[in-house]
Amino acid sequence: MKLISWNVNGLRACVGKGFLDYFKEADADIFCIQETKLQEGQIDLDLPGYFQYWNYAEKKGYSGTAIFTKKEPVSAAYGIGMEEHDHEGRVITLEFEDFYMITVYTPNSQDGLARLSYRMEWEEAFLSYMKGLEKKKPVVFCGDLNVAHKEIDLKNPKSNRKNAGFTDEEREKFTKLTEAGFIDTFRHFYPDKEGIYSWWSYRFSARAKNAGWRIDYFLVSDALKGRLEDAFIDTEVLGSDHCPVGLVLKD
Repeated sequence: MKLISWNVNGLRACVGKGFLDYFKEADADIFCIQETKLQEGQIDLDLPGYFQYWNYAEKKGYSGTAIFTKKEPVSAAYGIGMEEHDHEGRVITLEFEDFYMITVYTPNSQDGLARLSYRMEWEEAFLSYMKGLEKKKPVVFCGDLNVAHKEIDLKNPKSNRKNAGFTDEEREKFTKLTEAGFIDTFRHFYPDKEGIYSWWSYRFSARAKNAGWRIDYFLVSDALKGRLEDAFIDTEVLGSDHCPVGLVLKD
């Protein structure tokens, strides 16, 4: 089973830069996207053979997520069931027979860490939500988590120490995910691999210099460890300031 996640940073723009070509070539069983920046009815995506699930932010041109899946899920849910966190279209959960599939676009702490305190509340609520699901069946979740966990996960760790996405607080929350039993699948297979990133700033020719960050992930419940086959990051794929990341599970 092949799973892919991609922060498209505006789906309409990404479609104009080859999204559909990559989608068809990838032939994923489940394809998750974040930051669609859409409202309902603003795009008609023709994806034969896939069921489509969308969650839109109330604010126009902001956030938003979607999941496209070949197999119809048992159920679909939007948000995490908490009023204060469910206005920005950040989470979709699909329930399948043997696991839950979640796409998530974690709030950015923003310049000057203006939203760091909200981000901390979100992290606690999202982890609690997933642990609740885990009582029923294992969880696979993916998306732009807006944090580089360790120094190996970004090009310039020392100069970014107190910047959004690499604060001690955000990194500690990611550590808490792993301590709660979720496996960072890319590091599971490639614990020491350097220079592999999933996001590059549009400024300073960052992508050409590979001055990037690994902030897009697939994490799975420890119960699924035996089904892990491979994880990958498609660094050559253009169309967004992020590239797709993927996971292969044994059926």
